[in-house]
Amino acid sequence: MHIQERHINLISLLIVLIGVSSMVFGVFRGETPVMFEKAINICLECIGIG
Repeated sequence: MHIQERHINLISLLIVLIGVSSMVFGVFRGETPVMFEKAINICLECIGIG
C-alpha cells in the first residue's frame, strides 16, 4: 500500500470516527427528539405544506 493511500484511509477513518462520536454525543445529550422534529419540519417545508 502506498503512503498516499494509507494517508487517505487514515483521514477517511478519522472523519468517520468524528461523525460517529458526534452522533453518540448527541444521543447522550437527549437531542434525538429535537433532531426528528427538525427533520419533519424540513421535509414539510420542502414539499410546500410546512
